[in-house]
Amino acid sequence: MSIEHKSDRWISVIQSVVLHGLVVGALAYGFYAYKHKPAAPSPTLAVEANVVEQKSAAPAPAPKAQEPPPPEPAPPEPEPEPPPPEDVGPPAPTPEEIQKREQAEREEQQKQEQLKREAEERVALERRQAEEKAAAEAKARAEEERKRKAAEAKAAEERRAAEAKRKAEEQRKAQLAREQAQRDAELRRTLEAEERANQLRSSGVVANWVSQIAARVTRAWIRPASARPGIDCVVRVTQTPGGEVTAVSVGQCNGDAAVRASIADAVYRASPLPPAPDPAIFERELVFNFKPAD
Repeated sequence: MSIEHKSDRWISVIQSVVLHGLVVGALAYGFYAYKHKPAAPSPTLAVEANVVEQKSAAPAPAPKAQEPPPPEPAPPEPEPEPPPPEDVGPPAPTPEEIQKREQAEREEQQKQEQLKREAEERVALERRQAEEKAAAEAKARAEEERKRKAAEAKAAEERRAAEAKRKAEEQRKAQLAREQAQRDAELRRTLEAEERANQLRSSGVVANWVSQIAARVTRAWIRPASARPGIDCVVRVTQTPGGEVTAVSVGQCNGDAAVRASIADAVYRASPLPPAPDPAIFERELVFNFKPAD
């Protein structure tokens, strides 16, 4: 939409006034020329003629001496042309014409002022509309930019969450795989140890190790006065892999309380017990029969 500038409006007003002035001047000049048009002069014809009267034929007279011809009459002087009409200008306007002209000028001025006000109001309205449109477009762009950034932030957060979830799932699976591998390895070691222990037990290695423990306890035993010949008691020992005794209990036994207590003291004095010849046959709780020689 084009905006009319103030200078363009005044140029249009000036052109309109000049055009109306030229039209009024042309009409006045034509009216004046029509009223003062000079009358056309009637043409006069200068005619020279000699009247000759024709007479009856007579004998020609004797020739006389030739006389000089009469002088020719002077040509008539031309009539002077009428002087051109004086340029007295257009007739003075009447009071009614002056009043009408002033009224027309006032109306024209009021019209121009009205047009000026309307143009200014139109320009102001167009400016306000343009500013409102620009503000609305800026607000729409800002809202669109905010939504775009919010969508990008949400998408980035979703990607981060998905990546974190994926990594956590991978770590969980890896941990489960490691634990499963450890369990499998431990199971294989346990099975292998049990198989080896069974093989060693069947070969008498365990029995030999238990007899070594029983012999050490017997050497550490101090016979009480109430002990009778033929002592036979079942002893349960809890030990560490290094042979340190942590607990002792005497089960079925043919001795009295003093004998039982002396056997338990002998086990503690024998600690650390002889180590297992192979880790596969080690047992934390070991049971053996205490039978000292009489």
